[in-house]
Amino acid sequence: MAANQTPVVCPPHVLIFPLPLQGPVNCMLKLAELFCLKNVQVTFLNTDHIQQRLRSCTDNVNYFKKYPNFRFETVPDGLPEENPRTGDQIPNLLNSLEAVAVPIFRKMVSSGGMYGPDSDKPITCIISDGIFTFATDIAKEIGIQLLYFDTISPCGLWSYMCLPKLIQAGELPFKVQAQSLFWFRFDDNLDEIIRNAPGMEGIIRRRDLPSFCRTKDLNARIIQLVLKEDKHIPLAQGLIFNTFQQLEAPVLSQFRNICPKIYAVGPIHSHLKARLAEQISPTTSNSIWKEDKSCIPWLDFQPSKSVIYVSIGSLAIMTKEQLFEIWHGLVNSGSRFLWVRRPGSVLGSEKDFEVPLELSQGTKERGCIVSWAPQEEVLAHPAIGGFFTHNGWNSTLESIVEGKPMICWPYFVDQQVNSRYVGEVWKLGLDMKDTCDRVIVEKIIRELMELRKDEFLERADQMSGLAKASVSEGGSSFQDFDRLIEDIKLMKIAAVQN
Repeated sequence: MAANQTPVVCPPHVLIFPLPLQGPVNCMLKLAELFCLKNVQVTFLNTDHIQQRLRSCTDNVNYFKKYPNFRFETVPDGLPEENPRTGDQIPNLLNSLEAVAVPIFRKMVSSGGMYGPDSDKPITCIISDGIFTFATDIAKEIGIQLLYFDTISPCGLWSYMCLPKLIQAGELPFKVQAQSLFWFRFDDNLDEIIRNAPGMEGIIRRRDLPSFCRTKDLNARIIQLVLKEDKHIPLAQGLIFNTFQQLEAPVLSQFRNICPKIYAVGPIHSHLKARLAEQISPTTSNSIWKEDKSCIPWLDFQPSKSVIYVSIGSLAIMTKEQLFEIWHGLVNSGSRFLWVRRPGSVLGSEKDFEVPLELSQGTKERGCIVSWAPQEEVLAHPAIGGFFTHNGWNSTLESIVEGKPMICWPYFVDQQVNSRYVGEVWKLGLDMKDTCDRVIVEKIIRELMELRKDEFLERADQMSGLAKASVSEGGSSFQDFDRLIEDIKLMKIAAVQN
């Protein structure tokens, strides 16, 4: 090749490795499709379990065949098939992945591997979940760039990043209030404001920190995992977030202090729809649960903004007692309701539950219960007036895009933080964390669906407009995604030149 001749550069090749759970997989598959639309080669690394669920519940695998620059690869997660893989199993899942899947992943991208430096289509960069701290070392070993994509909320992740400061300042663990030789009692004032979380001053209370912060043992595995993640996040060459500038500008500015390359490209589900609309191309479901679409005809017969949609997502679980408190509250509120009750979401067998007559009658008159729903379609339906949610980040953003106010009943991870921001910062709903009483459920539904309905709908409509504008041409997320693509192309050019 002549000295002044420019080398031929093939499209960049990105390997995406999500945390193998419904939310992260759904979100990262949408990012992968956005890459495909920009002529980026994508290898998507699923676990065998997730891939099998996608095959059985969706047409997802066939759908992606329309993109010649996309391919699935799989690795085992090491867990027995009967493991429920619910939220309480995440530490076990992470342990198993590190022992079983990571060595295979390392071999896959290292020299001699199918996507290593010596292959025909070597990896340009790795995009992995931020909890995968092993990705830092692997990317460094093979000399490629690493982008972390935490699919939880930036405000939730920032609360993780504040953990070392909270520990150093003595705000964690919560202080001992009194003690004697034989006993001690912790100060359980969960409404005390947290002081050492920069960018969250005056917002976050103890009860709004991620649930694992309530432990008395700083050596707990989940705490140590988060502290390890805190050290690795700044080592990435960039951070991708599923959010938009107008929603989380103060938190994004905090992240820029530790990583100058920040890409806020969300809401990703709305962003993908906007880009696909340019090609008049439909999207697909990425659900690992079989969707029951019989709820859509039921919604078609309900008045506008009259139905509250209830779902605690793909990982949360509740007790039998909580189930009945929520059920009584729904029926007693007088509102129509569409309730997703995922198999395995209630501890114990629901077949053994004796349902009181007033609940079965109230549900027959005003309710619809399904095992899983096409959530984006449901939230977009004109009959939906509110969302009783666990505040997983995908669900929260989907609700924001469709302008649906929320009742927040968080379970774990970033959800406690999200619910506080929904209620206190964004004013998009009501935070019901740490309570599950039928009287409170009824009261809070009436407040959202009747007493303050116009106020919440107006605010939600305003935020919906900002979300949709961000992913339209010229919007902040639209521009950040184009910048991300250009930076990945530059990584490829630099790799070829080296």
